[in-house]
Amino acid sequence: MLFDATGTLLETARPVGEVYAELAREHGVRLPAARLDDAFRRILAQAPPMLFPAAPPDRIAELEENWWRSVVRSTFLAADGTARFRDFDGFFAGLYAHYASSSAWRTRPGAREALLGLRALGVATGVVSNFDGRLPGILAGLGLAELLAVVMLPGEARAAKPDPRIFALALARLGVPPGAALYVGDDRARDLAGARAAGLAAIHATGLATLEDLPALLQNQEEKEPA
Repeated sequence: MLFDATGTLLETARPVGEVYAELAREHGVRLPAARLDDAFRRILAQAPPMLFPAAPPDRIAELEENWWRSVVRSTFLAADGTARFRDFDGFFAGLYAHYASSSAWRTRPGAREALLGLRALGVATGVVSNFDGRLPGILAGLGLAELLAVVMLPGEARAAKPDPRIFALALARLGVPPGAALYVGDDRARDLAGARAAGLAAIHATGLATLEDLPALLQNQEEKEPA
């Protein structure tokens, strides 16, 4: 069983706009958290995929950071075009480091219990996410990495959801055919449609009362299938 990361297994510990506003104040910019949160969501939705298929592997981390720098700068411009930082690069460095720490994140209800339950059933689990290279460290800090057999990101796959290739590469690592795999995510286009295009079954994470229900749902489904 494969999972999306943000919005499925984990979420930010505090609203993004709140964190942006707090750190920006330290660099001379005062903007309402709600305005920044709205601007961030709009800019992120419009941003191109964080994908660099022709870049050498040793440059991926730098290019991902630059991608985020552009998103953050655009967020503040969208919130207030007159805002001026004393040191934008210093502000951004602190912000990027903040979201690299597991303390900036929390597991979603039932996530760890679901992974433990699936492991007890002998089900291999992994993540397919459009996150950047900070994700493995975050998952480790939240105690989830040890429960995942694979974490597939665009920087390694050279493809991003909903491209079926990123799902296919994760399954190849697990040695599991698409027809025997299930993907759980919260985005209908990137997660559910992408997974189904790759041949996996898919479940919308928000349709579950809690992720902890997944092992029982899977076991019940297997019991209903004819021998």
